Amino acid sequence: MLDDASRFVRTVQLLRERITEPDRHPFTVPAIEHLEALDLHPQVTFFVGENGSGKSTLLEGIAVAAGFNAEGGTKNFRFATSREEHPLQSCLRLVRGTTREATGFFLRAESFFNVASEMDKLDAEPAPAPPIKDSYGGRSLHEQSHGESFLALVNHRFGEHGLYLLDEPEAALSPQRQLALLVAIDRLARFEDSQFVIATHSPILLAYPHSRRYAFSTEGITTVTYEETEHYRLTRDFLVNTERYLARLLPETPPEPAPKRRRRR
Repeated sequence: MLDDASRFVRTVQLLRERITEPDRHPFTVPAIEHLEALDLHPQVTFFVGENGSGKSTLLEGIAVAAGFNAEGGTKNFRFATSREEHPLQSCLRLVRGTTREATGFFLRAESFFNVASEMDKLDAEPAPAPPIKDSYGGRSLHEQSHGESFLALVNHRFGEHGLYLLDEPEAALSPQRQLALLVAIDRLARFEDSQFVIATHSPILLAYPHSRRYAFSTEGITTVTYEETEHYRLTRDFLVNTERYLARLLPETPPEPAPKRRRRR
């Protein structure tokens, strides 16, 4: 098990002297605006918050600073659908531990399709090495459902001594498969010396005990317990008081119609 000294990434620092346009996104997002340094957990660190809170932006910045392709994949992937430099690329410093990761992967739910397409493209080209898909279960990720391909990636490609950065991995997973992912994360983090940083909305994944949780909000970034996350509190309250929530959200009488907008030609 990785300890504080040997973890692959110990701290993420924002180098303010390198920010050339502080009045532009993402430096105006409170979580980034107030960031100085963020200590990561040796096993699993969660970023949690509303859409637009900056959690995915910071995760992507960490991935680029660690040497991963900005659009996802391993450090060997170099495809790009956009040539723009990530806004945090030159402003983040990763304070490393005494050991380096042997492997790793940056998983972005929104661009995973592009990663799978790049794999198929590379496998279609003549090469002396075995097909890339052999490292992912032997089947093209496009030949599987979104959820199946995610788990195939984790179960076949993720290995020991790895640094894994996951952006909303629950997006394609049913609750049951989120539990399967939780089991895989535990195996890799506790028994195979891997480190995870995960941006998520999933109360199932957030329950993982060997972790640190950072909440991203208009106040910046704060450490929270599982029970303090909005995702846990809202989900629990809804399940316990379902009828009350539905009565409030779905009234008997129709709401006032929104004013009609004039159609532009």
